[in-house]
Amino acid sequence: MFHLFDLSLKINGFPMKEAQVEFEKNLQISESDYQKFIEEKRKEIVDFHLKNNTFYKKLVGNTDVSDWNNLPILTKKNLQVPLKERLSKGFEKNIYINKTSGSSGDPFIFAKDKFSHALTWYSNIYRFGWFGIDFNTSLQARFYGIPLDKFGYYKERFKDFLVKRYRFPIFDLSDEVLERILKQFLQKKFDYINGYTSSVVLFAKFLQSKNIILKNVCPTLKVCIVTSEMLFDDDKILLEKYLGIPIVNEYGASELDLLSFQNPNGEWQVNAETLFIEILDENNQPVPNGTSGKIVVTSLYNKAHPFIRYEIGDIGILDEKSTWKKPLLKQLIGRTNDVAILPSGKKSPGLTFYYVTKSIIEDDGNVKEFIIKQTKLDSFEIDYVSEKILSTAQIDEIQKAIDLYLEPNLKFSYTRKDFLTRSNRGKLKQFTSLL
Repeated sequence: MFHLFDLSLKINGFPMKEAQVEFEKNLQISESDYQKFIEEKRKEIVDFHLKNNTFYKKLVGNTDVSDWNNLPILTKKNLQVPLKERLSKGFEKNIYINKTSGSSGDPFIFAKDKFSHALTWYSNIYRFGWFGIDFNTSLQARFYGIPLDKFGYYKERFKDFLVKRYRFPIFDLSDEVLERILKQFLQKKFDYINGYTSSVVLFAKFLQSKNIILKNVCPTLKVCIVTSEMLFDDDKILLEKYLGIPIVNEYGASELDLLSFQNPNGEWQVNAETLFIEILDENNQPVPNGTSGKIVVTSLYNKAHPFIRYEIGDIGILDEKSTWKKPLLKQLIGRTNDVAILPSGKKSPGLTFYYVTKSIIEDDGNVKEFIIKQTKLDSFEIDYVSEKILSTAQIDEIQKAIDLYLEPNLKFSYTRKDFLTRSNRGKLKQFTSLL
């Protein structure tokens, strides 16, 4: 059979056969030998960059590198220098170059060597394969943003064609547009859905209003994979009910790889084949499993560009059941820059507000989406999209919950909107502090 996806990777110079061999070899390493494997790979990549990368050498300085915990933490701010200054010797050309989405507020251009990026692709192929998805043959319904300039638009559309994706741009998700999307599910044999959480949730709410189960409309559907935004438990229940298929939560970063992917047992399994993930406290010290902290990632294979103890900008918790071979992400709490500082001096993840208000606002299905902005120490704005305006009783309930879960005397204003503004990639930032 002619495999367009495999061919497109080959044409782009990604050594997929070698990547598959390496990845499968890592899968065969026993649990008892896995710590040794990770420690050796970490040492190997650090030694490589100390020898071949001036940028990294400068960052490390005179640090004693024999102790892993002594190595500096790499932040996005460190990386905001021209790419050519960050590349390793011998990797100035024939590399994969891209830029991050900037959802953390710090976008930058990054590079991967071709072998490292081939491993990223194989990591995706392997994990999607858990759910019977084959990138060569499975048709994807894609709920994603798309560049709006002519060149960027057609480039994405061509990439979609190569990897069997049918894209629904998500900048306008009014009922008329959702109706047209539903028609496509009637006409096409989609195998899976992949897209931003908020957009897929919005589509599921539309299906709920019509009392339609998507699997009945499109029986070929196997699974829905959501990414890039938080998936709340009640949203997962809604998606499972109205899509009628398993919902898989994916967590990745374009500059790295898939970081974590829900396995068929529902565990959020961390990628320990190509990455090493640590959870650190504010002083950059490791915390015990079960404790929240900053997510810090090391790319074990990227020789073109160092991502060693790289602070990704998220806060999470590793499960107590985690092992070296099979780490599990217990919870992804949110981004480190999405923290609200309250008048009392208390710091709260912005998602706390989102959880509290969400449970009340969405009780009757009236509100489709909302976002929260902190404008002053004690003042917050909620923009929401709904059928009808929020009632005084609902607003009182929200205020009571906020007094209880956060602190009293916080001021909230509510603005009903026709639609919410998304980033240029189509992501919805659920909480923003303007302080």
